[in-house]
Amino acid sequence: MELSSGQQRLLFVLVVLGLAALGIWLVGSGIHHGAAASPSTSPSTAAGPSASTAPAVQPASTPATPATSGGGVDIYQWLPFSQQDLTQAAQTTIAFAADYDTFSYTETDKAYIGKMAGVVSNELAATLKNAYDLPGATSARSAQKQVSTSTGTIASIRSFGAGSITFLVNITQKLATSSGTTASTTQYAVTAISAATGGWQVSDVELAKAGNF
Repeated sequence: MELSSGQQRLLFVLVVLGLAALGIWLVGSGIHHGAAASPSTSPSTAAGPSASTAPAVQPASTPATPATSGGGVDIYQWLPFSQQDLTQAAQTTIAFAADYDTFSYTETDKAYIGKMAGVVSNELAATLKNAYDLPGATSARSAQKQVSTSTGTIASIRSFGAGSITFLVNITQKLATSSGTTASTTQYAVTAISAATGGWQVSDVELAKAGNF
C-alpha cells in the first residue's frame, strides 16, 4: 500500500527517533553487560520458584532489528531507496539548485538549459525553457542587465516513494542589475526521480508553500 505524504513524513520521523533510542540502548547495554549477573547466579534463579513467591516476569521478546555488518542499524532496509540512491538524489538536487537561478541577460535559452543537461528531465527542461522565454522575463533581464547566480542547501525530505524523493531546498539567489545587487532565499520543493538510464534527475520544482503539505 502506498503511503500518503503525511504518513511518509511520520514514518521518517519515527525511524529517526527509533534509531536514536536504539543507539542509546546499545550503548547502555554495552556498558552494563559486564556487570550483569548471569542466569545461573541470579538470586531469583538460585532460590527457585515457591508457593509464596510469584515467578519472575519474563521481558517481552524484542523484535529483530535490521543491522549492518558493523552492528549498526540499517535504516535503508525500511526505505524504498538505498543510501547510494539518497546520496545521488541529493547531489543532483544541489547541482540543480546551483543552475536554477544562474543566468545572464546575454545568455540564450539554449545556454541556460544546456547547463542542466543530464540534471533535469526532458519535460522539466522544456518547462524551464518556456519560462525563461516569457516576454516579461526576457525584457526584464535585458532592461536591467541582470546577472544572477544561485546556490542551494537541502533543508529536509518532504516525501518519498519508490524511485522518487522530494526535498525541501533553500535556494539563495544573488542578482546583480544596473541598479545594484540583491540577495534573497526562497524555499522550493524539488523532486528527484530515478532515471531509466541510471542515476537521478530533477523532474519538478515548485514553491514549497504550494500544494497541500
